[in-house]
Amino acid sequence: MRLTHRALAAAALGALAAAPATSAAQQRPCDARPDSLGPSRDLYCIELVPAPAVRGASGRVELGHQPGPFTISVARDGRFLYSPTFTVAGLPVPSSLGGYTTYVAWAATPTMYPLVRLGEVGNGTRTLATIGLEKFLVLVSAERSANVTEPQGPIVLRGQSPSTRLQPPDILQFTLGAAVETPADSAARDQHQPGDSVAHAHGARPDSTPRPTRDAPRAEWTHVPMPAGIQMLPAERALVPEVSPYLPNSFTRSTPPRQARPRELVRLSSGDTLRLEAAWVSRTFKGNTYVMYGFNGQYPGPLIQVSQGARIVVDFTNRLDVPTTVHWHGIRLDNRFDGVPNMTQEAVQPLGRFIYELRFPDAGIYWYHPHVREDTQQDLGLYGNLMVRSPRADYFTPANREEILMLDDILIEDDGGLVPFGGESTTHALMGRFGNVFLVNGEPSWTLQVKRGEVVRFFFTNVSNTRTFNLSFPGARMKVVASDVGSYEREEWVESVVISPAERYVVHVRFDSTGRTPLVNHVLGLDHLFGRFFADVDTLGVVRVAASAAAPDHRASFARLRQDTVVAAEIASYARHFDRPVDKALVLTLRTRDLPFITRQLMQLDSAYFTPIEWMGTMPMMNWASTGEQVTWVLRDPATGRENMDVEWRFRVGDVVRMRLVNERQSFHAMQHPIHIHGQRFLVLSVNGVPQENRVWKDTVLLPAGSAVDILVEMSNPGRWMLHCHIAEHLSADMMLGFTVD
Repeated sequence: MRLTHRALAAAALGALAAAPATSAAQQRPCDARPDSLGPSRDLYCIELVPAPAVRGASGRVELGHQPGPFTISVARDGRFLYSPTFTVAGLPVPSSLGGYTTYVAWAATPTMYPLVRLGEVGNGTRTLATIGLEKFLVLVSAERSANVTEPQGPIVLRGQSPSTRLQPPDILQFTLGAAVETPADSAARDQHQPGDSVAHAHGARPDSTPRPTRDAPRAEWTHVPMPAGIQMLPAERALVPEVSPYLPNSFTRSTPPRQARPRELVRLSSGDTLRLEAAWVSRTFKGNTYVMYGFNGQYPGPLIQVSQGARIVVDFTNRLDVPTTVHWHGIRLDNRFDGVPNMTQEAVQPLGRFIYELRFPDAGIYWYHPHVREDTQQDLGLYGNLMVRSPRADYFTPANREEILMLDDILIEDDGGLVPFGGESTTHALMGRFGNVFLVNGEPSWTLQVKRGEVVRFFFTNVSNTRTFNLSFPGARMKVVASDVGSYEREEWVESVVISPAERYVVHVRFDSTGRTPLVNHVLGLDHLFGRFFADVDTLGVVRVAASAAAPDHRASFARLRQDTVVAAEIASYARHFDRPVDKALVLTLRTRDLPFITRQLMQLDSAYFTPIEWMGTMPMMNWASTGEQVTWVLRDPATGRENMDVEWRFRVGDVVRMRLVNERQSFHAMQHPIHIHGQRFLVLSVNGVPQENRVWKDTVLLPAGSAVDILVEMSNPGRWMLHCHIAEHLSADMMLGFTVD
């Protein structure tokens, strides 16, 4: 008898509920070894449960990484894409169940629509068609033919995706959400654990703590704004950070700061000197004026352009009332000019000065920013791009023009004021500070005029504190051509560009359709209160395409995916290291203490689900009220047990190191981490065991929650360097270590 979609859903869910219990001592198909340094089975593995008639069968589905230019594979609309590998044992001969000849695997939402045919399965291991659903079931049915378009025979195996754990709280959890912490609860707060406090190497407390100038008005806590359509439990709305609020002020000056100017292009030749100042500026967004920070009175700072191999001097002056530095992100420069307080230099005090001598061995798009309280200073506008031009005429394939875009977001209250920052310590320490106003090159609205058929080369830099973007130009074709420290081995077509904080991508886009083409960030948010995914689409800017045709016409070169033979040959020289054993490993996790009662309780619910990428802040009050005094983000060396700045790694120039980065899923709050390594460059070798097929030199890599990423680090630059998460609030909550290259 043919089953309806509704009957299939009931049968699948009912059989799951009726599955035999498994004792903790029994090994289940998705259990990981306690010492595993692989991807999270909890997030990337589905256990297949047999129907009563086939109890001897078992299996699992590995939700594998799809190879591509990024460490996460997503569709243009933000859906995660998985390559499912079925490993099945104990299935009987199909004919023993009736007149059936084969088994077919399916994926479907819990309502059984849409339903996707994945392909034939049997005992053994097979990789099937891509799954691109939010919450989904996996079913295996016995069928009379392999060509059926929906299940018609009995279901013999079924499982649920990890994302189905995202469910609305029940009535008891709603009651919990209205609860107030009792004295007994307070006494039972999280116990302090050894190593809870790790001194900051990048402007250690208290020097890095911004404080209002004497007699200046103090900021006050109000409430952070909620994303549209998202609600909170009552107890969450009562949360406030346990640190004092801070906003910049310029009351020590006799005149208010000037309105920030748009950034200016500064072309420098080898031997030139640039004078750079950090100072207050005035910024206006949507009719409201704010005191913020800027380099040389510009927002962003000057766009510096040099040639590969050049050497320049930057004469830096700090005209703020807090200490700061300048870090030259991604550049393999001399160690003493890396801009890390208490490691490569002393913090530059107010009215202080520091001379940076910079060299540029690699072509690419880079940027500069402070390395003191980035969560505050960078978010207030201290950042700028640095373009290093290659002498190769064929470094890129042809384009009609270039656009250099810095992507940011800023958090503004409902009444129009800036949400204050933490004074003594960072706020938003759990999930990072997501903004609610998007900025492109410092402005909330960006536009570009092009002709029909133009190929535009976009240089994207993500300078936001926390947000990972999923960028696309709907209706326009895109290919990624380069990243942090140069070109890919070959160009690659992409639906969208996933770019985490501090990463850079170079993308060619051809605009064939006249009219308006938006630059959008399209992601899926999590509504924890109602247990659902929801689409979130933001327009960052608009490209207006005129009817007149572009000249010259680069249609032919754009249509080809060029291999960069120079880059490919250089990377091939490292191929002998691609299969070497892991030399060093890091486990990324966190510890918490003294968090509010409601935060601890809700984060420990069985229904808690952490997506591989947290695209937006849908728990704003809970996140806002977590500070760096309560949260310690951890980089742990599993070989020694040492953590953060207690890790003592030493290498020599010329070493090539295979490093495994494991982002632990089973922690209080699993989240993605963009990991940045100072002073060196590296290749991404594999993601969750899947080899990266198209390589590029990087300095920052995105680690999705629960993932294991192998990188090959070329130790070419001597000195004492940092490795850290580039979510600014995680860095301010101690997620960093130092290593030495002799």
